[in-house]
Amino acid sequence: MTHIGRFDRNQPLRRTLVAVAALLTVLSAVPLAARGMTPEMVVEISQVTQAAVAPGGGSVAYLLRVPRSDGEAHGSSYSEVWVRSMDGTGEPVSYLRRPHSASTLAWSPDGRWLTFRATLKEHSPHTQVYAIPVSGGTYQRLTDHPSAVSDYAWSPDGNHILYIAREARGDSAEAARKSGRDWDDTAETVRQYRPWLLNVSDGSSRPLTDHPGSVWEMAWSPDGKTVLLQMTKTPETDDSYMFKRIYRVSVADGAATLLCETAGKLGPMAFSPDGKTVAWLGAVDISDPLAQSLFVVPATGGTPRNLTPEMEASAAGLAWIDNGHIALLANRGTATVISRVAVKDGKRNDRIAGTPVVNSMSLDRRSGALAVVANAAEHPRELYVGAIGGSSLIRRTVSNPALADVELGRQEVVTWTGPDGWTIEGVLTYPVGYQEGRRYPLALQIHGGPEGVSQNGWTTSAGYPVQVLAANGYAVLEPNYRGSGGRGVAFSKGDHDDLGGKEFEDVLAGIDALVERGLVDNDRVVTGGWSYGGYFSAWAATRHSERFRASVVAAGLTNWISFSGTTDIPHEMALVHWNSYWYDQPQLHWERSPIAHLDRARTPTMLVHGLKDDRVHPEQSIQMHQALKMKDIPTRMVLYPREPHGLRERAHELHFMNAVLEWFETHLQKTEATDRVLN
Repeated sequence: MTHIGRFDRNQPLRRTLVAVAALLTVLSAVPLAARGMTPEMVVEISQVTQAAVAPGGGSVAYLLRVPRSDGEAHGSSYSEVWVRSMDGTGEPVSYLRRPHSASTLAWSPDGRWLTFRATLKEHSPHTQVYAIPVSGGTYQRLTDHPSAVSDYAWSPDGNHILYIAREARGDSAEAARKSGRDWDDTAETVRQYRPWLLNVSDGSSRPLTDHPGSVWEMAWSPDGKTVLLQMTKTPETDDSYMFKRIYRVSVADGAATLLCETAGKLGPMAFSPDGKTVAWLGAVDISDPLAQSLFVVPATGGTPRNLTPEMEASAAGLAWIDNGHIALLANRGTATVISRVAVKDGKRNDRIAGTPVVNSMSLDRRSGALAVVANAAEHPRELYVGAIGGSSLIRRTVSNPALADVELGRQEVVTWTGPDGWTIEGVLTYPVGYQEGRRYPLALQIHGGPEGVSQNGWTTSAGYPVQVLAANGYAVLEPNYRGSGGRGVAFSKGDHDDLGGKEFEDVLAGIDALVERGLVDNDRVVTGGWSYGGYFSAWAATRHSERFRASVVAAGLTNWISFSGTTDIPHEMALVHWNSYWYDQPQLHWERSPIAHLDRARTPTMLVHGLKDDRVHPEQSIQMHQALKMKDIPTRMVLYPREPHGLRERAHELHFMNAVLEWFETHLQKTEATDRVLN
């Protein structure tokens, strides 16, 4: 182990106090009569992103994402490491603080060490696994790999760590880069993600197996003699989405055998405590949009059994309770549920359901101690604790106490009827200061995927500034149209080969339902969203332009045919949404492209894109912007450097939220002025 640095176990909570002071400063600048959310408040929010229960269940470690300060160099938020007691006694202790950031938090099996991934450039140019003694002492680097470590897992006895790292570039590649001969060539050797076994006592590492391909997920058997690896032929993102297969690998000799046949997407997996059964989350077939069903199979292989074949929910996490039962976390409609599932017959017993909305869970099987990351309408993601045999959760962190002084728009789950009589759900947020009987402008905030889901918890982020819009007088609807997650396999497949069809009619029906209630003004509807939500907003601004006064298309698809040639997931989009490739149905793909309906377009449209977006290439926004300009339709395009498929940098987030408010307000005012002249 390499000596890295020290931490003080009794470090006062300076970081928390600084965060509170920053948010209070923002609040103090807001008039007493208008205490709703502002863009400045959004970028000051901290939230818990991962929890890990210590062996024995006495304490819990968690990652706290904290924002960069105004004026700092550009970059993503920081991620700090904290530990506190499960019973809430004592103060939380910080083990790693800004300007360092951690990810993939884990305890050593004996509970003496906390480990995490981090990029500490003074010690390694690549992301490595580091350890902190819980009792106090020095930070230590465990891995010293020539490329970044992307994931890791402790062996049950604590003697080894299995980790994944991409094959390093050779010296010849580095020399070629320096000489300018650094072109991309698909014929050259692919750099796979490979599994390595670290001996913790002496720091040596060896390849686990020479089985070809890339590794994405892993799990140890309880006796430490076998590991499961989810592998693909190539390291491409599309392969990791669609074509993973599960292999049993011997730790002794690296021999790999296919566990069983699977189809489509795969999620997390784990051995039963006795090592006789393997459970995982997976798709029911190649066209299933999500790994949303729970499967089991003997650890020796065989035919998998689906324990949740008719479940009207989407599985999202699992943990073994005992040899006969599994704790299953699932998205159910706009809420979540943790159920106890019997392996024998799949019988489900709901344990923790409703509020708060659970994002992830960590279970110490021996003690039954449970920790979750969860959010609610009143606050972003926080740490909650409970017991797997219980039915309630206790909140253990308050990362943004100043939010108690912010007036939030009331929110509720609403339902309406879409085409074919389908019941559609959505989350409605009322304008701050809502008055019964008054009609308000409506802002759609549409989730991506399309297999994403909007939940009745904390809905506000820089990309989806729901409460900021509510503070500015908008009613906000987040519709879970057919194709969304949370309602089971059949519902998530409900839009297949009909993208932009009945799924968008679901959204239009939601608008009509709110108009019929007398809540919103049908002549003042605006829309926005990212990725597939951006596609919907582009579709709204062209094919259904008569319904929308302004649109913000963020990282959105505008041309299905060119998208298929530039995205990193062409197979995924074709197989689990279209059920065909664009060249099999070119006319349909073109007809469902927003850019094909410019003849109907009248809606002022702002296009937003990150210049490092590999999922939806910036060319999608550039095409649309150029076309709208040629048609003399009000348009604006904002391209953010360094940003991938979403925004990470504080300055960009602030700019985006303020640009959205300005765009909507400008074009709603123009509409009102025109209406006054016409009337």
